Amino acid sequence: MKKALSILLDQALLSVAGDHSDSLRQAGLEQAREARNGHYATSAAMQLAGKLKRKPAEIAADIVARLPPNALIGRIEVAGPGFVNIWLNPGALQAELGRIVADGQSYGSTNLGGGRRVLVEFVSANPTGPLHVGHGRLAATGDCLARLLEATGHEVWREYYVNDAGRQLAVLGLSVWLRMAQRENASAEFPEGAYRGEYILDLARRMCDELPEAAEAARKGMAWPEADQANGQGADRYVDALIDTARKTLGDGLFAHIGRVAGEWVLDDIRDDLEQFGVRFDHWQSERALVEGGEIEACLGRLTDVTYRRDGALWFPAEKYGDEKDRVVVRADGRSTYFASDIAYHYGKRKRGADVLLDVLGADHHGYVDRVRAGLEALGEPPSSLEVRLVQFVVLYRGGERVAMSTRGGEFETLRNLRDEVGVDAARFFYVSRAGEQHLDFDLDLAKKQSSDNPVYYVQYAHARVVSLFEKMRARNIGFSPDEGQEHAGLLKHPREIDLMLALARLPETVEQSALQRAPQVMAHYLIGLAQAFHGWYNHCKVLDVESDLRCARLLLAQASGQVLRNGLGLLGVTAPRSM
Repeated sequence: MKKALSILLDQALLSVAGDHSDSLRQAGLEQAREARNGHYATSAAMQLAGKLKRKPAEIAADIVARLPPNALIGRIEVAGPGFVNIWLNPGALQAELGRIVADGQSYGSTNLGGGRRVLVEFVSANPTGPLHVGHGRLAATGDCLARLLEATGHEVWREYYVNDAGRQLAVLGLSVWLRMAQRENASAEFPEGAYRGEYILDLARRMCDELPEAAEAARKGMAWPEADQANGQGADRYVDALIDTARKTLGDGLFAHIGRVAGEWVLDDIRDDLEQFGVRFDHWQSERALVEGGEIEACLGRLTDVTYRRDGALWFPAEKYGDEKDRVVVRADGRSTYFASDIAYHYGKRKRGADVLLDVLGADHHGYVDRVRAGLEALGEPPSSLEVRLVQFVVLYRGGERVAMSTRGGEFETLRNLRDEVGVDAARFFYVSRAGEQHLDFDLDLAKKQSSDNPVYYVQYAHARVVSLFEKMRARNIGFSPDEGQEHAGLLKHPREIDLMLALARLPETVEQSALQRAPQVMAHYLIGLAQAFHGWYNHCKVLDVESDLRCARLLLAQASGQVLRNGLGLLGVTAPRSM
């Protein structure tokens, strides 16, 4: 409805603005904040006043006069210094109910994207430990964005990038091996630079059971350095020394195998965790596969004309392409950098046919955007094809107290624990209820609360009420059909009914806004407002105990409400329960 109304308004604005139509690029139709100011409003007249050298109120009146008659518009007026306020025709809202019911699951979907191909990469946590609550926010945000893009006519590909070729996997293999070797030297202090946590002990026990040669080597133990060397600022250097010692003890092949196997087990756990969270990927891209397949080397070969040597390393002139400084792509020892992998990976995405590369990353990747765009530009790809959405950290609160977390110390809240405590629906809804660029304070007690204070419960309860209403209807042998409801929809004139119909009709524009702005929180807030409109109507307007014509009309309104609630919740990956 908003789109159709915007087209009408644009025609009138262009007629009024004449040669100054360029100044209207930011003018548009906005939802009015209060019903007394209309359903929609525009401030275009005030934006044109300076250019046209006329009073805003006169321009607003001119806009109103040039608006062509249309069944969508119920009332229109000029208000204040020059606002144009528009009320929708109740008949148009009543007719929309039939469309909602007829379209069913597809209501709210549009063809805004026109089949444009978007590759959404998200989560991409290193396979070195279980997903924590911060990864959960990335998962919920990325998956919701993918759903919204699909609903707006984009061709979407979900991808997880597996960092299985860097130092982290060697540290994981070392951590597991040290826990295995500690059985022979229990007094040896575990280094602070290694991965900790109960999961490392579990991996070590499993490795002993399933990798006999590693278990045999563990029984022989290894020469540990003095324990005090593991502490202080040299922790990472000490771990690197331990990696060298473990390689000599086990042999390069067995040590690498322990790391790879442990990483595969962790990745299996991540896959299962995400599956249980309602997140499924089309592809899991291995960094090791990029290295072994020669894609990184080939990509660097295409950059030969721009890269240069300095201090034995190969450098990419990123500053020339808008980054803050040049970047190393191959170290002096011949090993490629993470940046080289990133360039090759994103170049490969483009070669696979993606029009838009949408990366959903943690806030600590803020310096990532310019350098990868620089690499794409140097490879002849449009830098604007890369779009990065940064997601801030999550802080858990229980009983009003902040939950202490330390991933380095192995003490952190896992996504699996969060799912077990509050449920998938609450976790997903809470994760996307706030803009990704804002920090999220996650109230565990509120997420478990079964009352209207809990936003996800409040929205889901609205849907359960719709189901209960139709169950009562059937129990009382009351007949109903959508056609009957539409026939009598003109009876829906109560202010609460107008508010609810207006809220329902706004789903398509909300889906588009959420997708365009990459803002799933817009959909979450919309659903809360819709639930508020539904509960207000349900509490003030009887449905079953009224005369038959009005009952049919109100049952149609209830049916449409249930459909929109299901569709909206589905876009967030949240279920629409039949009972609460």
